[in-house]
Amino acid sequence: MKLIKNDVITCEELLKQYVAGRKGQVRAFAAEKLVFDGVGPKDVYNITAPFEDEGELVIAGRVESRDSEHSEVIFFVEKEGKWVPREGAPVLVLQDPFHTRIGGELIVGGVQIYPHPEQTGALMWRTVFYRGSRIADLELFFTGPDGMKDLRLIGLPDGGVGVFTRPQGEKGGRGQIGYFRVPSLDDLSIEGIENAPLLEGQFIPEEWGGANEAHVLKNGLIGVLGHTACYDESGDRHYYPMVFALDPQTGDISDMEVIAVRKDFLPGQAKRKDLRDVVFSGGLIRRKDGTAVIYAGTSDAEAQRLTLPDPFVKFES
Repeated sequence: MKLIKNDVITCEELLKQYVAGRKGQVRAFAAEKLVFDGVGPKDVYNITAPFEDEGELVIAGRVESRDSEHSEVIFFVEKEGKWVPREGAPVLVLQDPFHTRIGGELIVGGVQIYPHPEQTGALMWRTVFYRGSRIADLELFFTGPDGMKDLRLIGLPDGGVGVFTRPQGEKGGRGQIGYFRVPSLDDLSIEGIENAPLLEGQFIPEEWGGANEAHVLKNGLIGVLGHTACYDESGDRHYYPMVFALDPQTGDISDMEVIAVRKDFLPGQAKRKDLRDVVFSGGLIRRKDGTAVIYAGTSDAEAQRLTLPDPFVKFES
């Protein structure tokens, strides 16, 4: 399939396209809040989609106090309609968990924060990766560049590994998506990540985004679930779940498309007023009936899921 990429599309224009696309067709179905127990008064948000481990469905979630950025990633299982910490599972001192499987191994990662080396009281961050045959066996195997969130990995049909990057600063501005390929997990390197070419024409300088999860489609293309984000005139943040496709052979990409907005989910609490319109894509479960379920953090305070038309079907046509 030939992917078509037009000029950069701003958040404002993506929202207009989303609203226009809703006319005469269903864009999102029922939303549902996930109920978490066993973590006291702390919030659980920015969850992964459920994945199987030792015959049991598990969700990894970011757990933290409302007034803090210091979080833990806890693995939850469902018991009587509530998600509770899995007994005996490791607890990772990370933010924003994600997972994938490559070469038969489970890969789990997240954002590690640490004191800024130059600014007193400030924090820095980096993405770290664990690997193992199961959650109980996870071991740290790679630490990404300082200052880079949203590193993601995907096993490719040819046996290689696709790597999505998100540099900020001199290269990347507020946050741009890059991509490159390595032969195997053992070939990951800081230098390779920092030198990865950026995907052109995705974000204007005032806006930013990142990849959250990648799917190999049946025709070999990679379907990317991510987020695009911006500030408004008041300084409030707006995060929208989006998708695009990438051809791993040519590097061609499609236009981005917003697939949901905060109003599609149930009303709820927010960590701060400036985060009320934030949806952070955690993962997507594709169904055989042409629908999909997106799992997401809402307003940096809660976890929800939303059923919608499978956004990757059109790339497989």
